[in-house]
Amino acid sequence: MTAVTWIVIALALSHNFLALATKIEADALRHSGWWPFRITSNTSVSHCTWRGISCDDSGSVVEINASQQDDDNYYYQRSVNLNSMNYSLLPNLTFFTLSGYYLPDIIPFQICALPKLRRLNLSANALIGELPLCLQNLTMLEVFDIHDNQIVGLIPPKLVNLKRLIYLDLSLNSLNGMFPITLANLKNLAHLYLQGNSFNGSIPLEIGNLTNLAYLNMAGNSFSGSIPSEIGNLKRLIYLDISMNSLHGMFPITLANLKNLAQLYLQGNSFYGSIPLEIGNSTYLAYLCMEGNAFNGSIPSEIGNLKSLIYLDLSYNALSGTIPTTLGHIDNIDLSYNYLTGKIPGNLANVPYEAFIGNEGLEKTDGSRRMSTVVLMTILIPLMAISFIFYLVLRHLIFFRRRMKSTQSKIIEKNGDFLSIWNYDGRIAYEDIINATEDFDIKYCIGTGGYGSVYRTQLPNGKIVALKKLHHHEAEDPSFDKSFRNEVKHLTEVRHRSIIKLHGFCLHKQCMFLVYEYMERGSLFCALRDDVEAVELDWSKRLIIVRDMAHALSYLHHDCARPIVHRDISSNNILLDNNMQAFLSDFGTARLLEPNFSSNLTANIAGTRGYIAPELAYSLVFNEKCDVYSFGVVAMEIIMGEHPGEIILMLSTLFREDIMLHQILDPRLPIPRENSITRSIVLVVSLALACLNSNPKLRPTMKQVSKAFLAPKLAL
Repeated sequence: MTAVTWIVIALALSHNFLALATKIEADALRHSGWWPFRITSNTSVSHCTWRGISCDDSGSVVEINASQQDDDNYYYQRSVNLNSMNYSLLPNLTFFTLSGYYLPDIIPFQICALPKLRRLNLSANALIGELPLCLQNLTMLEVFDIHDNQIVGLIPPKLVNLKRLIYLDLSLNSLNGMFPITLANLKNLAHLYLQGNSFNGSIPLEIGNLTNLAYLNMAGNSFSGSIPSEIGNLKRLIYLDISMNSLHGMFPITLANLKNLAQLYLQGNSFYGSIPLEIGNSTYLAYLCMEGNAFNGSIPSEIGNLKSLIYLDLSYNALSGTIPTTLGHIDNIDLSYNYLTGKIPGNLANVPYEAFIGNEGLEKTDGSRRMSTVVLMTILIPLMAISFIFYLVLRHLIFFRRRMKSTQSKIIEKNGDFLSIWNYDGRIAYEDIINATEDFDIKYCIGTGGYGSVYRTQLPNGKIVALKKLHHHEAEDPSFDKSFRNEVKHLTEVRHRSIIKLHGFCLHKQCMFLVYEYMERGSLFCALRDDVEAVELDWSKRLIIVRDMAHALSYLHHDCARPIVHRDISSNNILLDNNMQAFLSDFGTARLLEPNFSSNLTANIAGTRGYIAPELAYSLVFNEKCDVYSFGVVAMEIIMGEHPGEIILMLSTLFREDIMLHQILDPRLPIPRENSITRSIVLVVSLALACLNSNPKLRPTMKQVSKAFLAPKLAL
């Protein structure tokens, strides 16, 4: 036979071999029972098209992604058995994910025979037993994620053979023993998560060898001893959490020199001594949590050098002295239960007083300031010179203002009930609105309701706004007129980043309308009922919406000069801008909360059906707890993707441990994989259930709900 003949035969055999190999792999997938029979029985469809399967050009399986993010038509939680797959028939498998099935199973030894495996994710299951020793054979492994299982025993020392490992997550299991020193030889490791286990002993000095480490979490174990100074070798470290252990000793200065560190959690240990001045060198630090230790001495003013710092918790320590004035830029701060003295600095006046309680020597600031003569002269002399210059300018401005006021008086007299001319950018007037909408032409109308219509229009300055115009016949109805004026009254008094901005209003008897900031995405209600937008509203965005609404309601109830109850919290009254940021709207039924009980009686029930607190059906007394209940409904609606309906009654009668989280999550979104997202969802559901308590007195206040979102791990 010629060489050409041999080549032809070789190619034929090669083709037949590849076809046979792919058929063997397809059979292995079919026999696993992971896919329903209606899919596996259709042999005319390639296994490479099945959900969660990816193949290379030859048809060989390179990826299995069987996570609970997929819909139930393809995966059935009860039918998936980790040991039913013949892994030895999948020689090219590179990426393997089986997550979120809560399988009471052990890790099969066959997985260790996958020579090309680079990513192995078996997280969020109910896996039992120990980590198999044969995992050391997966020398190509780069990602190993087994968090949230019930794995017991020690970490096999031979895991050191996994030299390519970049990501190792063993968190939320029942592993024990000491930190294996051999792990310190995994030089490529960038993510190491050991939190939520039962590890003990000291943190080894060799941890300083992990110089590529960016994220290290060892919280919630039983580690003891001091923090080794070698941890200062981890120059790339961004996140360090060693909270809730039994660590002690002084704050190592080398830790303060980690220039890239953004989050540092030391709470719940027994650290003592002073906080080093060098802490001010960690210029990227955003979260610093040291509560529940025994730190003493004064708070170093150098913390004020941390311009990125947004969360500082030094509560429950033994700190003394005065509070540095350099801390004024920090958004969230807690210095409670120390031995601080003196006055609270004026630049911390906006911080809730709860952040300072438990310091017996601390006084509330009265806003007064003492200055030396030198300081006064330094400030006042230039001010006097500037004031003289401004005096000359202001003479002309005052004259101009009087002329404008005279003109405005004529307009008010001319238009009767016209209460306010726009002053947005100082130029918008009634005529601009009429011209921009072509006298409210229907082509600008984007929505119509029982009260009136909403128009979208562009003003002369280029700003796009929404106009809420009351129908003419509704304007003659005293109740609608009162509601419109009520909305103007409250929205001109409140200022909050998550409350819709009112740019102007016209309350003429012939033409009543409000000018709002335009929200491109419409209402949250519509977004959750549109499958495309609902998917775009991923878990992070949804959690941020819940958080922002909690802050907005806390502001209305507790931080306004006079408390305001919204009385119509619903997903229809939460609007979304183009970035899916949420804003509370529609203050037509809002009321000031009076301290006198009888003043809070209402003649009729305000609000949207399905969101109204049950006690209003018989008491007709509104208070802030009515808003709290409505917030609970909206929070559950955001998590579930639909109004909870009768589920509210079911949830309120169940104990928390009886509620399976995956049963109430919006099925259009993947099951969250990140621990922080999962914890936040659990918190939101827990808070929502508390808000839905049938007894108003047992519901939390919105201030308490808002504060729950300020915990560092939930700062989304």
